[in-house]
Amino acid sequence: MHSIIGNIPYFIMAILAFSLLVIIHELGHFMMCKLNGVKVSEFSLGMGPKLFGIKGKETEYLIKAFPVGGYVKMEGEEESSDDPRSFTNKTPVQRLSIVSAGAIMNIVLAVVLFAIVGATIGKIVPVVGDIVPNGAAMKAGMKVGDKITKVNKVSIDKWDQFINEIGVSKGENISIEILRNSQVKTFSLKPIKNVQEKRFMVGIGGTQEKINFGESVSYGFNQTISTSKLIFKFFGSLFHGKVSVNDVGGPISIIRISTMAAQTGIVNLMMLTAMLSVQLGIFNIIPFPALDGGWIFMLLFEIISGKKLDDSKVGTINYIGFMFLMAFMVFIVIKDIVSPMKF
Repeated sequence: MHSIIGNIPYFIMAILAFSLLVIIHELGHFMMCKLNGVKVSEFSLGMGPKLFGIKGKETEYLIKAFPVGGYVKMEGEEESSDDPRSFTNKTPVQRLSIVSAGAIMNIVLAVVLFAIVGATIGKIVPVVGDIVPNGAAMKAGMKVGDKITKVNKVSIDKWDQFINEIGVSKGENISIEILRNSQVKTFSLKPIKNVQEKRFMVGIGGTQEKINFGESVSYGFNQTISTSKLIFKFFGSLFHGKVSVNDVGGPISIIRISTMAAQTGIVNLMMLTAMLSVQLGIFNIIPFPALDGGWIFMLLFEIISGKKLDDSKVGTINYIGFMFLMAFMVFIVIKDIVSPMKF
């Protein structure tokens, strides 16, 4: 009982993190609607029965029972309309800017969160910060404060480069060149394989260093790009059947893993939220009806061909796509309950 009560704050943090992803995504659509003069009747966080609502000048802001997504209801999105402020009566470029804004905002959020994480944790530089007693490095004569400049004559500027060079050595003897008190020294040692971590190590740790604003922004972009590559690779493996559907999680799994991340600290929760934001952005640009990507595909076709697609046909296609997505969501939620992902 105490464990359940103790986890409530972390659960709330997880819900808030997930809600942030949805709010930012829908806010992107909403802002572009306003910029392009499109009437929005509803801005909803969540799906299902209405829990709470505030009526604005022309938009009702809603919170619904199930925190599994959200939506912005635009005039003329699903049907033809004579209203000059309807989505369907805007130019293809205007409509494209509206439907793509959600995914773009998710990517922007990821960059910002990753940048904050980078500014918080800093970076590890190739300067010996700690050394394992009687480890390979200590036995060779290395000391705390040594600045690593080369491994096997390969210049080292980043800690990741050092780790990589140790890994490619495959346990063979290596030479490490360091700078100590303005003097260059070279040590020869043999990396030892760590069975638990499944990689070769020499028994030293790097030094944590704060980074400036520019470096944190660069870190944010680099982490977002790296995460995007991993997600595209995962989707490709899923499409080709190399990944089981059991490795796909829905809202329940996301809340579970977010709660676990919150328990380990706010930085880890921010890191996970940034990764999920990238995933949400990429998922939404998949060219499937009812997803933003389906709209993007149709609007690009309209721009290239110069022919406007029939509104009723577009509405039918999106309705069918929406029903498939809802069926898939129900399947994922049931799977989350019956056979939850292992973390």
